[in-house]
Amino acid sequence: MGSVVALAGQIGGAKLADGLRRLRGGQLTVIVNTGDDYETMGLAVSPDIDTMLYTLSGIADPQRGWEPVEETYSFFDMLKRLGGPDRIPLGDRSMAMQLLRAEGLRQERRLTEITLEFCHALGINDARVLPMSDDPVRTQFITEAGDVRYHEYFSDLQCEPVVKGFFYAGADRAGLSEEIINAMYAPDLEAVVICPTNPYHTIRPILEIEGMRELLKSRGVPIIAVTPIVGGNALRGSAGKIMRELGHEVSARSVALEYYQLIDGFVIDHEDEAQVEGIRASGFDVVAAPTFMRTMEDRANLAQAVLDFAATIRAGRAAEAAG
Repeated sequence: MGSVVALAGQIGGAKLADGLRRLRGGQLTVIVNTGDDYETMGLAVSPDIDTMLYTLSGIADPQRGWEPVEETYSFFDMLKRLGGPDRIPLGDRSMAMQLLRAEGLRQERRLTEITLEFCHALGINDARVLPMSDDPVRTQFITEAGDVRYHEYFSDLQCEPVVKGFFYAGADRAGLSEEIINAMYAPDLEAVVICPTNPYHTIRPILEIEGMRELLKSRGVPIIAVTPIVGGNALRGSAGKIMRELGHEVSARSVALEYYQLIDGFVIDHEDEAQVEGIRASGFDVVAAPTFMRTMEDRANLAQAVLDFAATIRAGRAAEAAG
């Protein structure tokens, strides 16, 4: 068994990363989106990193995965009473990471270094969680109401404005960390997995980092993506709404096309099995598997299906080379 690199963010991505960790403990590196990061009242908030850390450490709230389970809001309640912002709920325990992250960044420490320390403190010793870059990248939603950041679109505007496009500010100047490069050049790397999550503001920012696409394709290992769309609906979040507003069909095939000329295989849900041939006709190898991850077993089962698919692609390539 070799090592695996996963590109992830949001709750669905964190769940599959957890499944991969259960199968590849000690051999998993997760590269996490930081395009949705923001600063507020001196705090440095990294929603996708926090979601990943809480999920892998087993303390994530089942519904609000970006917070620890049984979070309380005494600070937030007092903040509102004193006239502070009332749209973004700040949990009492969640603020610990946000405060420490902010302090570390003020001391000019790398976000990668800070995140790996959080991993160790939370007992995540069998996976490495890496921000997509130590340089700031901020995803801008281009909407009918103007350009806004993710947290403004999600919290302040409640995902209401029509989305017309995206801009990833700073991505062309951001660099890949040594830790990411080392993970990608691991001699035993067997697969890259794009986890089921929003392709526009979670995965695309990672791919927009200077040199990332080239690095992924240069390694020659299977790149497998998993759909976040099942039966014409997003499993969570605003992906379906955004796809419609961008003029795309809300389907697994539309997600696959977002990764055209990058991925080698695409995993869809059994519910969409009728789309298999259509997706294959678009140039992708595809398999159907249960993609709903309600239990820990579901996470591991989907992870196994993904790794088995990657192994099949590798075997096919080997057979072609030998023939």
